[in-house]
Amino acid sequence: MTTIKAVVFDVGECLVDETREYGTWADWLGVPRHTFVAQFGAVIAQGRDYRETFQIFRPGFDLYEERERRAAAGQPEWFGEDDIYPDVRPAFARLRADSLWLAIAGNQTTRAGGLLRELFTTDVDLIGTSDDWGASKPDPLFFERVAEVAPAAANEILYVGDRLDNDVLPARAAGMRTALIRRGPWGWIHQNHPTAERATFRIHSLAELPELIAKFNAGASRA
Repeated sequence: MTTIKAVVFDVGECLVDETREYGTWADWLGVPRHTFVAQFGAVIAQGRDYRETFQIFRPGFDLYEERERRAAAGQPEWFGEDDIYPDVRPAFARLRADSLWLAIAGNQTTRAGGLLRELFTTDVDLIGTSDDWGASKPDPLFFERVAEVAPAAANEILYVGDRLDNDVLPARAAGMRTALIRRGPWGWIHQNHPTAERATFRIHSLAELPELIAKFNAGASRA
């Protein structure tokens, strides 16, 4: 059995708390935040695309066009240090100390990619986004890109995310190991789904990863 040599992280609700972001979208739509959040949860609990939430309040809503309108109005998408989950940097430090190659790769815009590079300049070895690669999860091409940039075989890569549909299942189909983190709306909704058992690890915090990977690699070395 092969060991894990590279760990690749999703962004939203894995590294970044999106509470602020979705709150600002509710404000932009002129909808009470709790109403927006309730509809958001209902949409994803039904297995629908989260972008359908916006259609409920504004039929014909185009997320990419509205991002540009927000930017033009001086309200661009933004996240900062306060939006990073507190377990992120300590986990990165421990994983790097264990000589693991680290990357961040998710469905993010070019602007978000720039923000990530400012925040994680020295924490990881590579940052890639769907806009950079011209492919969005769960498209297999996205995970092919991950495998291309990582200095490891696909089965030596651990992909960490909060969603089964976008993260765990397509990464597993690409031959990678996977970790499902139980936070954010998808993480909690997906945790009890039967397919969650397909994840290599199921975690509540990134702080669990270093020990889990070390044990996994020790077992692989003995196999």
